[in-house]
Amino acid sequence: MMRSRHLLSMDTRPKNRKPAEQGIALLMVLWILTILMLIVFSFSYMARTETYATMSFKGGIEKKFLAEAGLERGIMELFYRQFYRSQTIDIEGREIWKTDDTPYQGQVGDGLYTVRITDEMAKVDINTVSEVVLKNLFLNLGVQAEEVDTIVDSIMDWKDPDDLHRLHGAESDYYMSLPNPYKARDANFDTLEELLLVKGMTSEILYGTNEKKGAIDFLTLHSRQRKININSAPKEVLMSIPGITPELADAIIERRKDAEITNMGEIVLPQEALNYLSTGEGSSRAFTINSLGHKSNEAGGYAIRATVAISGQDDYQIVYYKSPVTIKQ
Repeated sequence: MMRSRHLLSMDTRPKNRKPAEQGIALLMVLWILTILMLIVFSFSYMARTETYATMSFKGGIEKKFLAEAGLERGIMELFYRQFYRSQTIDIEGREIWKTDDTPYQGQVGDGLYTVRITDEMAKVDINTVSEVVLKNLFLNLGVQAEEVDTIVDSIMDWKDPDDLHRLHGAESDYYMSLPNPYKARDANFDTLEELLLVKGMTSEILYGTNEKKGAIDFLTLHSRQRKININSAPKEVLMSIPGITPELADAIIERRKDAEITNMGEIVLPQEALNYLSTGEGSSRAFTINSLGHKSNEAGGYAIRATVAISGQDDYQIVYYKSPVTIKQ
């Protein structure tokens, strides 16, 4: 009898432990399922991220090629303009593109490009400009008069070959006294960004802000002309010409909308202004092309800026290229 009770107690022990073991097993299964779910969600998130990144990269590449297409179209239009500029009849779909920053649009598949061409003679050449034009330009851009005196005199000192400084200017002795010393170039500017080395110049004045344009939008190194093209110069540049008032600048811009001015006698101008203006005929050889590739149903795009020098009837050289670039519309 005692032996049977002993056997009975032996039989019931495993049964008392079974629920505990089942609970541990269930917890292990739940942990494994949780870990597997985390792994699945991680892979899913990574896959989605990679997909979006690939789509974004693809979209960016498409817009870049659209911008490149716009650049090539702009170059083609420059040669077309050169050959047919004197035509008196406008052919539908083959009008001559203006070089005053007028926007033109083209389509490639479901993509678009917007191209603006600006004659470099529409800008002030920093290496050939007269002091009065340069001073007026900075004043028109809202720079204070005392700052303008310093900047203009320092620009002239920077590029002249001597060590004599103007009243408000600076030469190597000033620049060598700075914490990070350097010498004045005593030669023409190589880049517009070099202006930041000149006494008085700031990034805000050169590049502008969200509220106003910077001087760099109206300066060039590639015109190599002292005169400004009256057919393509923006209002800010026209107003820098002695004798050109804001009202006269507006009248010039309105007049050239219908047709380019081919003779300076077509519009009444002050005598002093004639020394600084030309029609650009035969002398405009460098142009800046801003091309923006974009989709019609999307905001933003990819922008390219290139300065093209025309040499001969069928040859050109890209003297400046930047991709991508921010274009102020």
